[in-house]
Amino acid sequence: MFAAILFLAAGPGVAAAKPVPFTSVHLQDAFWAPKIEINRTVTIPYAFQKDEETGRVRNFENAAATLRGEDPTGKPLPGYPFDDTDVYKVIEGAAYSLSVHPDPKLDAYVDGLIAKIAAAQEPDGYLYTARTINPKHPHEWSGSERWVNEEEQSHELYDLGHLYEAAAAHYQATGKRNFLDIAIKSANLLDATFGPGKRKIWPGHEIVEMGLAKLYRVTGEVRYLNLAKFMLDCRGGKPNGQYWQADKPVVDQTEAEGHAVRAAYLYSGMADVAALTGDTAYIDAIDKIWDNCVDKKLYITGGIGSTGAGEAFGRNYQLPNMTAYCETCAAVGNDFWNQRLFLLHKDARYVDVLERTLYNGLLSGVGLDGKSFFYPNPLESRGNNERSPWFGCACCPGNITRFMPSIPGYFYAQEGDDLYVNLFAQSTADVVMDSGAKLRIEQKTQYPWDGKIRIVVNPATPEHVAINVRIPGWAREEPVPSDLYRFAQPNKATPALKVNGKPTPIKLDKGYAVLDRTWKKGDTIDLDLPMPVRRIVANGHVSDDRDKVALQRGPILYCAEWPDNPGGKVRNLLLADDAQLKAESRPKLLGGVTVLTGHSEALAFDKEGKIERKTQAFTAIPYYAWANRGKGEMEVWLADREDAAYPTPIPTIASTARLKTSGGTNPSAINNLNEPRFSGDETSFFHWWPKKGTAEWAEYTFPSPTTVSEVQLYWFDDTGRGECRIPESWRILYRDGSEWKPVETSDAYGVEKNKYNRVTFKPVTTTGLRLEVKLQSTWSAGIEQWKVK
Repeated sequence: MFAAILFLAAGPGVAAAKPVPFTSVHLQDAFWAPKIEINRTVTIPYAFQKDEETGRVRNFENAAATLRGEDPTGKPLPGYPFDDTDVYKVIEGAAYSLSVHPDPKLDAYVDGLIAKIAAAQEPDGYLYTARTINPKHPHEWSGSERWVNEEEQSHELYDLGHLYEAAAAHYQATGKRNFLDIAIKSANLLDATFGPGKRKIWPGHEIVEMGLAKLYRVTGEVRYLNLAKFMLDCRGGKPNGQYWQADKPVVDQTEAEGHAVRAAYLYSGMADVAALTGDTAYIDAIDKIWDNCVDKKLYITGGIGSTGAGEAFGRNYQLPNMTAYCETCAAVGNDFWNQRLFLLHKDARYVDVLERTLYNGLLSGVGLDGKSFFYPNPLESRGNNERSPWFGCACCPGNITRFMPSIPGYFYAQEGDDLYVNLFAQSTADVVMDSGAKLRIEQKTQYPWDGKIRIVVNPATPEHVAINVRIPGWAREEPVPSDLYRFAQPNKATPALKVNGKPTPIKLDKGYAVLDRTWKKGDTIDLDLPMPVRRIVANGHVSDDRDKVALQRGPILYCAEWPDNPGGKVRNLLLADDAQLKAESRPKLLGGVTVLTGHSEALAFDKEGKIERKTQAFTAIPYYAWANRGKGEMEVWLADREDAAYPTPIPTIASTARLKTSGGTNPSAINNLNEPRFSGDETSFFHWWPKKGTAEWAEYTFPSPTTVSEVQLYWFDDTGRGECRIPESWRILYRDGSEWKPVETSDAYGVEKNKYNRVTFKPVTTTGLRLEVKLQSTWSAGIEQWKVK
């Protein structure tokens, strides 16, 4: 099957392990099996429905009509030049599902889609509906030439990468060539266009490299592999090209930088090509990049990409929580990357990162209903985040549909006489070793809620196999394989191992307990991983996490969310170091979870401005399950010192006013009483980006006529990180009947950073104030807080 050869090295490649195919691993657990079934029965059909409703399928019909010289029927999708990939990714997910659950109706529907895709392909193999329908597509072209501006913004090759991955999956799942032939025709065009002595190109959005490597594995056509390597080697030499990972040749890159999804796909493609060609320079480069990421740029959820400006990695240790981007696609890419590095190095630290991402920052991307999604996955919310039924740019739901059914393929891997047990769940697996030895492996466990795991080994005949059982980093006092995070206190309980009921010393080799022996039918391995509630603290360089702790039990990271805590608030909570927490099973909550319960202190300001403390019940839920009960406050990093919490403020004229703005993002930040630390504080801010040089406004409407005489503005300015600067000018007006009139003041309207700009004026009794702002010609602007007295 497809997964059996997914990472198979060939020719001069390096000695890499290969995963046991997902079709050979059968989950019967109460955690992953239901989620994979929801993906099959809900998410995949829902995604196909949305692709129909939003015109993504119609794009192929319109492209086919254009090729026939006819006018397109229906309005072409006006949006994104990568909409083709949304269809390809869902087909890939459907193919994986068909491999395990034959479904004639789904099979026929997919064949119908493939027929539409085939009709949209130009005679020489070119396939990109945005350009076929409209050669002067306004999103990125000024002319009709193919591959124009491909090196930066065009997504022709990005689309094809997803096409190749989907076509390979469909062929391996069904044995049909209808989709594979489309991919081969396209890849042959690429090979005729690009390469030594032909055109040079590096894709602006990577993934075609992974797709070409996958086509090579399926077809054996070495020119596809050579083309993947050629495109990788074309990168570099672009000034300020970090966003595209194009500033340096790939072998000279040492830091995770730029657009996080692009980056993860690039590093995964490099790992594929390295495994197949033996290019150790690629391996050296991605090892250094991985070190930088895990040492300085990885969220405790496993998420990557800290800033929405460019959906990108930030600076070292720049890991804000409220504005964490952590795109769902980046989490998928992070697991692709870490799986490939594990297969190259056979080191459990890569699986530690993979597992952390899988159970937390990736799984959070899809709702429990299978049809509500997160694009960014922040680690803190004031209540302005909610799951979406779909997105204009729908890359993340499509990635979920294709990743979820492949999860069983991450549990085991093998090379030679070594079998690696990487993940844990109630399951059976049929393993064929390189020697031809056949084993059935059965896991009996309630993981991730319980750390007791029994592995039953059933070889067809007695077999000598080294079974490498992963001892997770979280059970070895390593939240992540770096000093970026650590447990606040050591755990006295340590993992225990038994073979056939006899205690066995754990001798670790690259994070694995190696059990090298001859196995007979019915032999057992018992692994006991203690699961106390652990507090995690961040490296002191991570300013946003100072004097705070995160909670983890087993592989599950927790958060405090509004429905479970008195008063519906959590950002005002202080969790003292000596506060006792216990695990409690809640079978009927959020699909069945284990929660953490205890007591915390709720902080609030009194009338004199002093902080009052109130002890109250505390509950934390798994982070992946947040925002399934509506909008409200959420926190992963909880204050364990008073100055790190956000005491509930006393309501003010501004905070109780009704707010309207002339567009922009996160308007509630303007009057939420969150005190900024400096003008670049990304904990909470409003901005008008991408508007620049325009006249904008914000308005307060008071519940009743109110006398006011002062305003204070704290401007948002992200110099060095984004495109917001202090405004060119501003002024305050008050509502007089149906008119807005300027207030009378002799004060200057200040635009200083890192302070409140105060303006006093002749008192007015009014029902509203209006803030008018003129943005600088080349910059946008934003607000941290707008106070009124």
